[in-house]
Amino acid sequence: MNKKRRRLFIRTGILLILLCALGYTIYNAVYTNGERISEGSKAPNFALKDTEGRLIELSQLKGKGVFLNFWGTWCEPCKQEFPYMENQYKHFKDLGVEVVAVNVGESKIAVHNFMKTYGVNFPVALDTDRQVLDAYGVSPIPTTFLINPDGKVVKVVTGTMTERMVHDYMNLIKPEASS
Repeated sequence: MNKKRRRLFIRTGILLILLCALGYTIYNAVYTNGERISEGSKAPNFALKDTEGRLIELSQLKGKGVFLNFWGTWCEPCKQEFPYMENQYKHFKDLGVEVVAVNVGESKIAVHNFMKTYGVNFPVALDTDRQVLDAYGVSPIPTTFLINPDGKVVKVVTGTMTERMVHDYMNLIKPEASS
């Protein structure tokens, strides 16, 4: 009788594990959006705070080109790109292009120190819980979304950019270029 009872418990346990796995799979299929944002997609709106606690909302930038960059302080290519982005931002901000650098999952202090080290003057948003990263389907870091003044993604760039590339991409999304 002991063997039968033990077999029943084992079979019941296996059945419960399989049901949990099935439930999890169904939940993910129904409630998560596995789509990656790609060229031609409408850029999903988001609202994140910057290192000073000010709200940055994508929808408030409608009418401007948006250079949306996902990055981390630990990311070597990001460290290379930031001076290029800063240099080009100085030129393009008066031409209707806004840079929004979304830091992924790091502390306000770490981001603030990075900004100070690299002399960053463009908006840096904190995605501490990685919701915006997930909404955009970002992988790997750095990834940059070039968004035209109408809110459409014109191009998705992954990996390191040169200063010339940053210049050309900002030129691509400035309001006069997309009209």
